[in-house]
Amino acid sequence: MEKETKLHERLYLWLLLAFFYLPIFYVVLFSFNQSKSLSNFTGFSLQWYEKMFKDRMIMEAIGYTVLCAVLATIISTIVGTITAIGLSKSRKVLRETVNQVNNLPMLNPDIVTAIGFMLFFTSLQIKTGFMTMLLAHIAFCIPYVILSVMPKLRTLDPNIAEAALDLGCTPLQALYKVIIPQIMPGIISGALVAFTMSFDDFVISLFTTGPGVSNISIYVYGAVKRVNPTINALSSIIVYVITIVLIVVNVVPMIRERKERRNETINERALS
Repeated sequence: MEKETKLHERLYLWLLLAFFYLPIFYVVLFSFNQSKSLSNFTGFSLQWYEKMFKDRMIMEAIGYTVLCAVLATIISTIVGTITAIGLSKSRKVLRETVNQVNNLPMLNPDIVTAIGFMLFFTSLQIKTGFMTMLLAHIAFCIPYVILSVMPKLRTLDPNIAEAALDLGCTPLQALYKVIIPQIMPGIISGALVAFTMSFDDFVISLFTTGPGVSNISIYVYGAVKRVNPTINALSSIIVYVITIVLIVVNVVPMIRERKERRNETINERALS
């Protein structure tokens, strides 16, 4: 009975993994297809990657997407981290109130947030374009950074900052020498989430951008109605980049931990 249950669990797991990853594998496979067909693989070719890099509109979309995602990630991570640290030192009533307000952008449907930003910029007579899209991305990324940093701050010793001040640190030195290193995993997690949300956003970008400025999501939406294999190449490159980033983020800490353990072992042997 237990063996059958485990077999069923493994089967469900493999079906779930296939449901998630087979479409990605399909896109990557047909990005190397020699013909325009999306159902019949006729041969290996890199022509769609070549055409993608020669397409000015695609390269502009990639440039806007990466620039917006990087700037939104940097700014939202700094603002969100400072806000989270400030909230951790605030009164409980203020902290709970701000946390509830912070959850609203994440609970709101994207279309509601997008219309709100559009009406806000229109009411102030601000011409929509790259800057309005960037401001919107920063605004909806900050709550995710705060949400990622706050749990780390709760596990932090509340007296550690005071101890640093007693030992001669200025408040600024205590911040970046003591507090920030302790909550760095939360900051990195928040930055990765912010980058992913900004890079992948479509609805808010569509409502807050202007003529001549589009990110990858908007470009794909406009091009998906016709057979365009360069979209497969573009999607595949995004998959490659995300995979590399995930490998680096997960492998680098493991290598660092191994080096630290090795150094500790060497030091213990040297002392003994």
